[in-house]
Amino acid sequence: MQTSIDYIKNELKPFYPNAEIKSFIRLILEQVCQIKPYEISVCKDKKISANERQEIERIVVSLKEYKPIQYILGETEFFGLTFTVNPSVLIPRPETEELVELILKNHQEEKPKILDIGTGSGCIAISLAKSMPSATVYAIDISEDALSTAKENAIRNQVEVQFYRQDILATLSDNISGKKFDIIVSNPPYITPIEKHSIHDNVLKYEPHTALFVPQNNPLLFYEKIADLGHSLLNKSGMLYFEINALYGKNICQMLEKKGYKDIKVFKDISGKDRMISAGFNYKL
Repeated sequence: MQTSIDYIKNELKPFYPNAEIKSFIRLILEQVCQIKPYEISVCKDKKISANERQEIERIVVSLKEYKPIQYILGETEFFGLTFTVNPSVLIPRPETEELVELILKNHQEEKPKILDIGTGSGCIAISLAKSMPSATVYAIDISEDALSTAKENAIRNQVEVQFYRQDILATLSDNISGKKFDIIVSNPPYITPIEKHSIHDNVLKYEPHTALFVPQNNPLLFYEKIADLGHSLLNKSGMLYFEINALYGKNICQMLEKKGYKDIKVFKDISGKDRMISAGFNYKL
């Protein structure tokens, strides 16, 4: 096995930093050879089969093309759960775990009805359903392929989520229209085209652009639409939760205030960037 470890290191050294290569080694050995990270040091003399060696080589070739390791392996971890991922959905990020944690902290004693807008892999909706068994969770997305993946993930993680196809910029379907929710959460597209230069190739080349980018001249497009929908979909004490582009935190707060929301709060992620916003629905307005 040590030979395979050295092979991965040497092949990927021109492409990735050492810390990332070490992470790849742990993931590859666990997926291909069923060796847990804590077992690597005591299994270095373990023999790798020809099939395992061939699979490791295939993965390394893909990594040298900057394909995300999560897409190569077909899965990733999020909030202690395993999710199937593919190029039809964004790869869940640690920052989004913090959004889930925020919701759970604020609503841990409740039995809320939740709507996740732009669910993608279903990571937010499914994590909330898993952690709040008494919650009723709906999730929508414009992409049929994303919804297919999200449904697979709900089954994989043994939770019930009601999934529907919906373009939120269009008229709401009867599956959502007329219903009332205690929580609306969304991690919508929020990257502007001018920011492309700061995005890694593995994201630009492989992750779905419809889930990443928003028009340059309207960076709050989805936040404004969701805030408007909140007026008809939220219960009196309902809450909005957003993951945001750190560049537009102030703008989103001002927009929410103008649209009648109250108790608007901005939360920083583990990197110290403005990343989440919560807002209460002012029923009087």
